[in-house]
Amino acid sequence: MLSQPLQVSFEVGEGRQVIIETGKLARQADGAVTVRQGNCIILATVVANKEPKEGQSFFPLTVDYQEKFASAGRIPGSFFKRESKLNDYEVLTSRLIDRALRPLFPEDYFCDVQVLVTLVSSDPEVMPDALACLAASAALAVSDVPVQEIISEVRVARIDGKFIVNPLRSELAKADMDFIIGATEKNIMMVEGEAKECLEEDLIKAIELAHDAIRVQVKAQQELRDKKGVSGKREYKKPEQNEELRAKVEAFAKEKVYAVAKSALSKHERSDRFDEIGTALQEQLKKEYEVAEGEELDSAISKKAKGYYGDLQYDVVRDMILNDRVRLDGRGLEDVRPLAMEVDALPSPHGAALFTRGETQSLTTVTLGTPLDELLVESAAVSVYSKFILHYNFPPFSTGEVKMMRAPGRREVGHGNLAMRSLKQMMPGDEYPYTVRIVSDILESNGSSSMATVCAGSLALMDAGVPFPKHVSGVAMGLITKEGKFAVLTDILGDEDHLGDMDFKVTGTREGICGVQMDIKVDGLSMDIMRQALAQANRGRMHILNAMYEAIPAARGDVKPHAPRMVKLFIDKEFIGAVIGPGGKVIQEMQRETGTTINIEEKNNQGEVSIFGAKKENVDKAVNWIKGIAAQPTVGDTYEATVKSIQPYGAFVEFLPGKQGLLHISEVSWKRLETLEGVLKEGDVVKVKLTGTDPKSGKFKLSRKVLLPKPEGAPSGGQQRPERND
Repeated sequence: MLSQPLQVSFEVGEGRQVIIETGKLARQADGAVTVRQGNCIILATVVANKEPKEGQSFFPLTVDYQEKFASAGRIPGSFFKRESKLNDYEVLTSRLIDRALRPLFPEDYFCDVQVLVTLVSSDPEVMPDALACLAASAALAVSDVPVQEIISEVRVARIDGKFIVNPLRSELAKADMDFIIGATEKNIMMVEGEAKECLEEDLIKAIELAHDAIRVQVKAQQELRDKKGVSGKREYKKPEQNEELRAKVEAFAKEKVYAVAKSALSKHERSDRFDEIGTALQEQLKKEYEVAEGEELDSAISKKAKGYYGDLQYDVVRDMILNDRVRLDGRGLEDVRPLAMEVDALPSPHGAALFTRGETQSLTTVTLGTPLDELLVESAAVSVYSKFILHYNFPPFSTGEVKMMRAPGRREVGHGNLAMRSLKQMMPGDEYPYTVRIVSDILESNGSSSMATVCAGSLALMDAGVPFPKHVSGVAMGLITKEGKFAVLTDILGDEDHLGDMDFKVTGTREGICGVQMDIKVDGLSMDIMRQALAQANRGRMHILNAMYEAIPAARGDVKPHAPRMVKLFIDKEFIGAVIGPGGKVIQEMQRETGTTINIEEKNNQGEVSIFGAKKENVDKAVNWIKGIAAQPTVGDTYEATVKSIQPYGAFVEFLPGKQGLLHISEVSWKRLETLEGVLKEGDVVKVKLTGTDPKSGKFKLSRKVLLPKPEGAPSGGQQRPERND
C-alpha cells in the first residue's frame, strides 16, 4: 500500500500553480520529487554514495536531464525507436542544473552524486527547463545528501515591454529578452540567456525579479522538507589535513610562486615554471623528511603536498591581483589582450575569418545551404527546423595536450549554444532564403574561446555576404573578492577563470546585450558590484567591436562568386499547383531547363518558393519563369510572347509562362492578311498587348498591331473580321 504523498504548492504568477510532491514515486532513491505545472510533470531523483572512492580528490557530480517521448504521446524518430543519448537541448538543460547545484556542496565532499531529472508528462505550453532545477533542488532538499543551501531557477522574459516569470511557450515566441536565473534565498548563482540588444540595467531588473520569484520557491522546498521531517544531513568522511606539511609547502614555495606570477609569462612558460617549483618542493620535502637517497617520498605526503601547492598558487595569484592590481600576463584589470583579425581567410568556404585575442584563436567558416539543409531540432513537446546552425570544436592541440578525439562533449555544446544565441539576434528573418551553418574550430585556447567564436562568427558572416546588420562581439569577465576588496577582470585567462569568484561572458552590439552566461561562486555578491562588472564588460566589448569594424565595416553586398545563389519569393497559394504542374511536370521542367533546385511549400497562407543554383543567370531565369506563372495578367500591359502554333484564323501565343491567348489574324497587322504564312511562324517572339478578356469564356484578347505605327488612312478600328469558332 502506497503511503500518502506529501505536497506543497505555490503560484508563479497569473494564477499558474506549481505542485511539488514527494513520497509516492522512486522511494528507494535518497531523494525523489515530482514537480507539476499544468500537464507538465518532472520527476527528479538524487542518489549519493556513502563513501568516496579511494584516493578521490574531486567532486564527482553527474546531472542528466532527459525527456521521455511518451510524455507527449510520441514515438522517437530514431531507427531503434527508443530514447538514446541526450540531445543538445537535454544537454543544455543538464548544464543549467549542474552549474547551479555544484557550488552548493561542501568543498571537501568527494562522494559520487547522481541527479536524474526526467520529463514524464509534457504540456505543450509549459517550458520544462524552467522547472528542472527546482525539481533537482527539491529532491536534494528532502534527502540527507549534505547540500548547504536550497536553490531554484526561473525563466524571466520581457514580452511587449513587460517582464513575465516562467512565461508560456506561445508567449515566449514574442519575447525580446529571455533569461534563466538560478539563486539561493540570498544569492544569485547562475544567469544564462539572450536578448535583442537589451541594456545592462534591463538585465539587472530581470535578475531582481527572478530572485523574488525564487525566494517563494525556496520557501516551498523548505516547507516540503519540514513536512517530511528531514532534520539534518548525513555525516561524511572528510579528507585528513596535515597543517605541518601545509606550513612547509608555504614556507618553501610562496615567494617563488609570487615571483613567477609577477613575471608576465606566457601560459606554457608559466606552467613550466610552476611545475619546476613543484618538483623542487618534492625534493625539499625529501630532505625535511629524511628520505634516503634513491627512495621516493611517502605517496600520501607527496599527494597532499601537491594539493597544498595547488591551493597556494590559488591564494598567491588572487592576492597579487587584489593587492597589486596586476594580472598573470602583466595586464591591468581592464586591459584586453592584443587583437588580430582577418576576413576571407580561406579561399573555398563561402565565408571565413580568423580571430586571435592573445593566446586564444578561432578559425570560423560560414556555409550557405538550401532549405533542404535545415536542422531538425526535436524535443518531446515540439519538432522545429532551424535555418541557423553553429558548431563549436575544441581539439586537444588547442591547449597543447594529447587526448582522444571524441564526439562533442557538454562543454562544446554549451559554448556553441552561447555563441549561436548571441549571433542569432542579428541574423535576417525568415525572408532570408539560405540555411547558414557556422563552424568554429578553436586553434589556440587560453581564456574564453566561446567569446572568440562570437567575434569570429560575426566577421565570417559579413565576409560571406549574409545581410548581418551589426557586429556582435563578446568578452569574458572575472571577479576576485576577499575581505571587502574586489577586482573585476576584463578578458580573463584560463587560470583566472579557475581562481575567480565569478565567470561571466557578455556578448552584444554597440547598442546592447545579445547574450549572457554567468556563474557566481561567491556568497553575498551585491548588485552594485554586478553593475560595475557589466559596465566594465561594456567597455571591453566596445574595444573589441571597434577593431572588428576596422577589419570589415559592413557585410559584403553579395555572396562570393563561388557561393550558391538563392532567391526566395512568395506567391498566392492558388498558384502553387500551377508552379508544380500535374505530377510535378512543370517544376521538373523548370529545374531541368534552368539547372536550379526549386523548393515550394505553403506557409502562412501563401506559397514560399526557394530557388537555389550555382549561377545567377540560371536563378534569374527560374525566378522570371515562376513570376510569370504566378502573375496576374493586366489589361493594357505589354508582353513578350512566343508563338506556339499557327491556325488559319490567327496564332496562339504564350505571353506569360503557362498563359496563352489567341492573336487573331486581324490583330497581327494594320494590313488585311489572308494568311500568316511568311508573317509568323512557331517559335517567333513578338510583342503583344493584352487588350481585354472575353466576358463569357475568360479568354485573353491580344493585339500586335496596336503596338505598330498606324498607317495613314487606316480605319480607326481596322478591318477586323468576325471571329471564327475556335
